[in-house]
Amino acid sequence: MASKIVAPRGTQDIFPPQSGRWQELEARIHQLARRYGYGEMRTPMFEATELFERGVGDTTDIVEKEMYTFEDKGGRRNTLRPEWTAPVVRAALQHNLVQPGVAQRFYYVGPIFRYERPQAGRYRQAHQFGVECVGFKGPEADVEVIAMAMHLFRSYGIDVTLNINSIGDAACRGKYREALLEHFRPALEHLSEDSQRRLERNPLRLLDSKEERDKPFVESAPPFEAYLCDACRDHFEHVKKYLNQIAIPFVVNPRIVRGLDYYTRTVFEFVSDALGAQSTVCAGGRYDDLIKSLGGPDTPSVGFALGEERLLMTIDAAAESQENERRGIQLVALGEVARELMVTMCSLLRYSIDAPVFMDYDDRKLLAQLKIADRNNARYALVLGSEEISAGNAVLRDLVERSDRPLPLGKDLVPSLVEVMKS
Repeated sequence: MASKIVAPRGTQDIFPPQSGRWQELEARIHQLARRYGYGEMRTPMFEATELFERGVGDTTDIVEKEMYTFEDKGGRRNTLRPEWTAPVVRAALQHNLVQPGVAQRFYYVGPIFRYERPQAGRYRQAHQFGVECVGFKGPEADVEVIAMAMHLFRSYGIDVTLNINSIGDAACRGKYREALLEHFRPALEHLSEDSQRRLERNPLRLLDSKEERDKPFVESAPPFEAYLCDACRDHFEHVKKYLNQIAIPFVVNPRIVRGLDYYTRTVFEFVSDALGAQSTVCAGGRYDDLIKSLGGPDTPSVGFALGEERLLMTIDAAAESQENERRGIQLVALGEVARELMVTMCSLLRYSIDAPVFMDYDDRKLLAQLKIADRNNARYALVLGSEEISAGNAVLRDLVERSDRPLPLGKDLVPSLVEVMKS
């Protein structure tokens, strides 16, 4: 017997009923994005490798270790999309969507690919939702994207903490770079191998290190806020002011620097302890230099990205004490005559109610069909057999309250069910 073929390591299949949760999340994302005035951007799943080397940075973990890169039959180097911002910017530039004085708001939902050790909520093929607000240089845009992410978390009742920081711009980063070199150089031999290699090229990257060997030196590093130029300091102060005005609490965290090279000024993370140890569920910031580095005009931008897998895990953890909400109705036909009647009723209900309508077409006993209703997480079961037909009533069972009520057969049955489902 041939061996069974399974999905590649670090990937997953999404199937019912889990796929319904993904659909609900993404429907909520699309609705939220439209409310904030963002339009969807879809890009190819692979791009020229140079895009990520130039845009993301050749000293980042993504470029150095995690990209799925291949050479096609024409000898061109391509990479499966490891993140979305650089592809969205590339598409906007290619199609002349970035123009001086014209602001654009994009969002995206879809897969990314990174070769890293699979763990809970982190896959080699993962899925991200994110936004890019292009063309606004003021702090108002930073606050807009932060508010949008918070809106999504609050809609699910998730308790998150917003951490913010500023990493300045080219005008003040040089001074901070020297301060970091002065801080880390005496400890060079005690740093991790990656940090030793990166110190002279990009010392800011050391602040993003997760290595235990680096931890004491990272924690004692000077904060960037002390080295901000006047313009960057004013920008950051206004970000904090606006967040206070719209009642979004925050913590200034000087250790947030972001792991990608294109960030400037405001950087932020939303963290939650719903999964146990505090973990990041959304990250973003301002990237005023990226578009210019990819051949476009000097255009300020800001955005965020969050992993859908991690968000769904957080939603589950935050609501684990709550029973999953039951929705819809299972039509239970006992016998051939009842089944013929139920087929028509099933079609009418699917046109009439905004909830799932389930029906099993096999000849099963009542208990077996009610077990199917439980697996489908249906709220109601409508039971019809020969006894019910003779009595002129179908039986509507509430699967939460475990109660039955008769509903007369006839032209008023479907309208009666619609009213019950609405209540």
